Amino acid sequence: MVTNLKILNFGSLNLDYVYEVSHFVQPGETLSALHQTVKPGGKGLNQSVALSRAGATVFHAGCVGKGGEGLKALLQENRIRTEFLRSVPELQGNAVIQVNPQGENCILLFGGSNRCITKEQIDEMLDGFSSGDWLLLQNEVNLVEYMVDKAADKGMNIVLNPSPFDEKLSTVDFGKLHWILVNEIEAEQLTGCSEPEEIQRVIHLHWPHLSVLLTMGQAGSIAWHVTETKTEICRQAAFPVRAVDTTAAGDTFTGYFIGGIMNREPLSACMERASKAAAIAVTRPGAAESIPYRTEVDGMKNA
Repeated sequence: MVTNLKILNFGSLNLDYVYEVSHFVQPGETLSALHQTVKPGGKGLNQSVALSRAGATVFHAGCVGKGGEGLKALLQENRIRTEFLRSVPELQGNAVIQVNPQGENCILLFGGSNRCITKEQIDEMLDGFSSGDWLLLQNEVNLVEYMVDKAADKGMNIVLNPSPFDEKLSTVDFGKLHWILVNEIEAEQLTGCSEPEEIQRVIHLHWPHLSVLLTMGQAGSIAWHVTETKTEICRQAAFPVRAVDTTAAGDTFTGYFIGGIMNREPLSACMERASKAAAIAVTRPGAAESIPYRTEVDGMKNA
């Protein structure tokens, strides 16, 4: 059963301009795309959709800009609460995504409306939440450090996916976070280490109470859940599938994983379900539309 705790995702909303290419364009090269589509995306939107399809009640906060009016409707279609969205005159945030024949992607991000959040908006949004509720953040919006400070003052459980990893994260107090979710590249940018055990050692050295989820693509994932009495470690293998588009794989994993953690499910069950959901997502093109529903995930057989 899902708990009555609430989760607020203060996250990005993007229009994804997706180009299928024979290979990623090189410096100085002009390359003709094989196909182009415009689809809803953004790490915030994708993670809210994943949370909702996993069974959580999600409130999405952020800014809708010019050209992005349909994104609010998409959230509502996925049973996501949208009363905390604000309209702004800035151009809607967007991304240019190249997808190669192996399903790999590279992304160029434009913040646009996602960088128009104000401190007043944050204060107003957080008024509706209290101690024990959850806040999910990514680094595609502005004022992340302010959100962390304010949510910590309220006693909320704070989860950060520090992507894209850049200098703005240096102002965030990671000691106030409960979970950090990183892939291999982000983990190395944060710690200077590439081996999972070294990554965890460095993070624990700096922030002893911070739980970590590390995703490693085809190599699976590892979680270190820090409690008052111990650190629980769980390793999860990736489910082998033929990848078509990996764009929303990490966001799908995040939504399903946090949905389970919120519900106080065993760590191993959270990891397995999130891995299954991400495996299904990569077999489909696009971002938000590739995210599976809970019934699909629970019906997937183990490898």
